[in-house]
Amino acid sequence: MAKVKTAFFCQNCGTQYPKWIGQCGSCKQWNTIVEEVVQKEEKAGWKIDNPSVKKTNTPLKISEITQDRELRLDTQNLEFNRVLGGGLVPGSLILLGGEPGIGKSTLLLQIALKLPYKTLYVSGEESQKQIKMRADRIEPNSENCYILTETKTQNIFQQIVRVEPDLVIIDSIQTLHTDYIDSAAGSISQIRESTAELIKFAKESHTPVILVGHITKDGAIAGPKILEHMVDTVLQFEGDRNYVYRILRSLKNRFGSTAELGIYEMQGSGLREVNNPSEVLISKNDGELSGTAIAATIEGMRPLLIEIQALVSSAVYGTPQRSATGFNAKRLNMLLAVLEKRAGFRLGAKDVFLNITGGISVDDPAIDLAVVASILSSNADIPIEKGICFAAEVGLAGEIRPVQRVDQRILEAEKLGFTTIFVSKNNKIGLKNTNIEIRKVSKIEDVVQYLFG
Repeated sequence: MAKVKTAFFCQNCGTQYPKWIGQCGSCKQWNTIVEEVVQKEEKAGWKIDNPSVKKTNTPLKISEITQDRELRLDTQNLEFNRVLGGGLVPGSLILLGGEPGIGKSTLLLQIALKLPYKTLYVSGEESQKQIKMRADRIEPNSENCYILTETKTQNIFQQIVRVEPDLVIIDSIQTLHTDYIDSAAGSISQIRESTAELIKFAKESHTPVILVGHITKDGAIAGPKILEHMVDTVLQFEGDRNYVYRILRSLKNRFGSTAELGIYEMQGSGLREVNNPSEVLISKNDGELSGTAIAATIEGMRPLLIEIQALVSSAVYGTPQRSATGFNAKRLNMLLAVLEKRAGFRLGAKDVFLNITGGISVDDPAIDLAVVASILSSNADIPIEKGICFAAEVGLAGEIRPVQRVDQRILEAEKLGFTTIFVSKNNKIGLKNTNIEIRKVSKIEDVVQYLFG
């Protein structure tokens, strides 16, 4: 039986050392030396004895490979399915990351309790009674969810063989440890080795596995960067704990788009799916307020209408401030320069604050015109009429540029009761018989003339 052999490598440059040192002598970086396994001990890990599983050990021509339509497992959660690209792919490994207390465990437990097929929920952080208390609040009656509190991968695989689940959820990967390595749970070597064992299990048994991952103070998933390369899908669960809305994004997806977005509302009984985010992202103010504009944006395949708020005031401390929440600050400075140079608005001596309500971040250039309109509305202290929204990009010459999929944006605005939408004059619109007024503009001056006279 071969013994475990380990060595120390620099994670920055790859230089090997016989023992741990604080600074790498090659690249001069501090605290980058970690222990890695060179030769693993032969112990019982994941073994599969299913004769129906045929391993392909010989190369095949790409024309000889037969491709069947991949059947996905429905998670009974529309938002989760949307972000994954249609559901869980058999044999896939999914990594879900997010801040502590944001709702990762609640989301996965809620999915596990509602699934019509057998699920094994493995927790290394909570006891079975603690999970039961949360489960009674979310979904009291479930006969298909099995709860296991274990951190050793070899014991987990023994229970997997006994239960034969259709889905395995690990909460969290940082708590697992394997007998192959003597280092503590949560170390880089343990995380990588435990993930490798789970990948082998998922691919050989065609069972999807969902991993929960902790994140660092910088917002990156804790552990080696190779962890994100090993898995098939990386999901980010984000949002402010002081707000009720949570956003599920896809950072990497081998089986679907990474542009999709899922929105949830945190309630006492768990996370509620928000199927129409436009209704919750737009405030229901009866009075008209200056500095507020509505933009029609696209997230993945879904059109959204979001509210943009701007505040323009005289700079008290001499140097004007530029602050943006949910919007690129450099793009805000660019739009302010366009207003100064092309439209003649003197904003250089004024503070400008911009906020996208709902706590979401948007990088769609189609919200440029709404940003400009909200800034000008706050500067003139004149509210924009209700029923007006915007969907256009602003160029450096002050021209209004066309955006993609404008028809979907117009239909979403009409569905939510808007009466007028501003788009570029160069946009080709294929809609007919719409009740919303489509106002085509070519320059910022045209928008200013219509809104503020």
